[in-house]
Amino acid sequence: MDRERLKRIVVDVIREMEDAPFITTGVSNRHIHLSRADMDALYGPAYQLTPVKELQPGQYASKETVAVSGPKGKFSSVRILGPVRGLTQFELSLSDTFALGVPCPVNESGNLSGAGRVRIENPASGAAIERDCAIVAMRHVHLRPETAGKYGLKDKQLVSLEYSTKGRRLVFADVLLRVSEKFVDEIHLDTDEANAGAIKNGDLGLIIAGDRV
Repeated sequence: MDRERLKRIVVDVIREMEDAPFITTGVSNRHIHLSRADMDALYGPAYQLTPVKELQPGQYASKETVAVSGPKGKFSSVRILGPVRGLTQFELSLSDTFALGVPCPVNESGNLSGAGRVRIENPASGAAIERDCAIVAMRHVHLRPETAGKYGLKDKQLVSLEYSTKGRRLVFADVLLRVSEKFVDEIHLDTDEANAGAIKNGDLGLIIAGDRV
């Protein structure tokens, strides 16, 4: 049995024992999604990414990285996540925005309104583009429809998340739920949020909603 399947079984057992929506956490470091046009501009026509790790079903971290820079700084190795998207989107933490010197909004993934402008470069070839694509992704939870239904949760609902890590008990408010048959259950926090609560990949967060608040 693979490790990810075993982890999901353990979480499901804990839910049943506690009768509460505990969800596994995935901590997201800065990363980028590229459009087909921008992938072609950086890597050449019809270039295909090399998957190295599955994330959500059909989504993966690739071997390829780009350099991303702003007025004050540069990140030399930003992982590209696949597959290609309709629009290029660079997701980073608030701390990262200060390091680059690029003001960025906190937006739901896919919303590029007010996005910060950054330079994106293929370090191997030197090919580069500039795009208004940098956002701090709103913290969110991916849920399967059966999990959401069991606990009376709905797509696009705002909830809170409670963590009880030793010495850093913390509740996050304004957490967006995203429900789809394409997902596996997983909380997505960025590195700033995880560090605030001493939260690691695989830690369990408790969804607090409705009469649970």
